[in-house]
Amino acid sequence: MLNFLYLDMPNVKTYPLPDEKVYSVNELDESLTYSYANYLNWFFDERLELIKGKIYKMSPAPSRYHQKVSGAIHTQFAIFLKKHSCELYAAPFDVRFPSGNKEDRNIYTVLQPDICVVCDKSKLDERGCLGAPDLVIEILSPGNNKKELLYKYKIYEEFGVKEYWIVSLSDKTVLRYTLNEDGKYVPSKLFTLSEEVSSSVLPGFVLKLDDVFED
Repeated sequence: MLNFLYLDMPNVKTYPLPDEKVYSVNELDESLTYSYANYLNWFFDERLELIKGKIYKMSPAPSRYHQKVSGAIHTQFAIFLKKHSCELYAAPFDVRFPSGNKEDRNIYTVLQPDICVVCDKSKLDERGCLGAPDLVIEILSPGNNKKELLYKYKIYEEFGVKEYWIVSLSDKTVLRYTLNEDGKYVPSKLFTLSEEVSSSVLPGFVLKLDDVFED
């Protein structure tokens, strides 16, 4: 199911021209491989992500509860990071994952994490982040759990995101994955109400889940 993540870019079909402007999402062909150069010429309201050149439609506007939880998490990070050099960003914010060549036409993975922390400011530009953030948080929404748990997990691990947090709204839990010395994710225990989540990326930071999931 995930084999395409580790294959070379398929070339059985001609790639769209990078400078071809697209004004409707319906004009895109899900069987084709797209690059970030294509992505920059999409002029429609729908939000999409690219995973190894394949387009993935994002969920409609997040629920009120999703936004409330996202805001609560963002606030706790923002307060802590006032005294640190790392920077905090919330979706929509493009994170490009280059495989070697960093030219737009050679970047095939562009994601929009719900929340991310970037400590290496050389990765930041006017378009977003070029390279792996240090910490990424995804808040699961109905219908996209498979993508978050499988596809994005592989991308974040492959490109070296040091910590990947998955927040479940339905269960009111947080699962933290930490990259080990072998470049593989190691899962934490499942954190739930009344507990706090710490971070190896940001020593001294704790996320209080009672404040995140308060009614």
